[in-house]
Amino acid sequence: MKIGIVGYQGSGKSTLFEWLTGVAPDPALGHVGQSAMAAVPDPRIEPLCAIYSPKKITLASLEFVDTPGLNRKHEGNAARLAVIREAGCLVIVSAAYDSSEALLDAERIQEDFLLADMEIVSGRMERLRESVKKPRPNRDQELAELSALEVVMQALEASTPIADAQMTEDQRKATRSFRLLSEKPQLVICNLADDATDGAKYAEASNAKRRVIAAPIGLELELARMSPEDRAEIEKEYKLTGPRKNDVLRQVLEASGQILYFTAGEKEVRSWLLRRGGTALEAADNIHSDLARGFIRSETMAAADLIRLGSEREVKAQNLLRQEPKDYVVKEADILHIRFSV
Repeated sequence: MKIGIVGYQGSGKSTLFEWLTGVAPDPALGHVGQSAMAAVPDPRIEPLCAIYSPKKITLASLEFVDTPGLNRKHEGNAARLAVIREAGCLVIVSAAYDSSEALLDAERIQEDFLLADMEIVSGRMERLRESVKKPRPNRDQELAELSALEVVMQALEASTPIADAQMTEDQRKATRSFRLLSEKPQLVICNLADDATDGAKYAEASNAKRRVIAAPIGLELELARMSPEDRAEIEKEYKLTGPRKNDVLRQVLEASGQILYFTAGEKEVRSWLLRRGGTALEAADNIHSDLARGFIRSETMAAADLIRLGSEREVKAQNLLRQEPKDYVVKEADILHIRFSV
């Protein structure tokens, strides 16, 4: 899944991109967006490796896309945001230094999402209105789509994000291919000054629809470039206790609606991403399409059980290895061994 990083010019979004991915922003890509991968750490990987002594370790990765900086007057922002239509989750970076109003900026960016979505929906509605004037075999279908989009447009004009709008499944289906920005899950990161001590107040603004965290992104990037000794000294000086890189990556993972599951053995210990609520069949398809095509069952155990007991033999002895069908809903940190026929 792609994660779009969004923010006004000077917010620190490109600094966040570099901190999380380790890839420096390329000025040549400033107007079109830049992407890079960031491995998602997990504390269970190390004890799993201690059990299996694998030849290879592979971590699941998130793809981050750094968008061009947004204009506070909204001019041209729809085009700048177009590069993240394919993103499954949005990370909004707001400056929380120099007396800036980080939370208010995050709300202003919601306006940009709504305006960009309105542009997409209105364009489609105009084409449909012209099309239904002529007798066509699919005219009834187009009329139904136009009717659904009118409801969507009403919600957008009322400044209601599509994620919050009360709509039928048909109405949501009418916009699914548009990948509307106001429908995507979000995480807000307030970019603190290096010496800020008020990060906790931003987290209090979190709600069920949008999580808010705070971090001194510029300082964190500088620390990432330091030697371990120098880093430890600075961390002590600034008393850094807020979200660090690994914590932020886990927060992004949570906000995006994904979980981690594992495959483990002597050849490889590997973590994989799966949408929350995904099935064993979907997990098998992630690994290889042949596993999904010939799926028989998934031999499943919880990573916590394996780590606690120390071996697969003990897991089996305590009847904690389960045989799950293709519609089994995979849980966070499940270890799957897919049985399949060729």
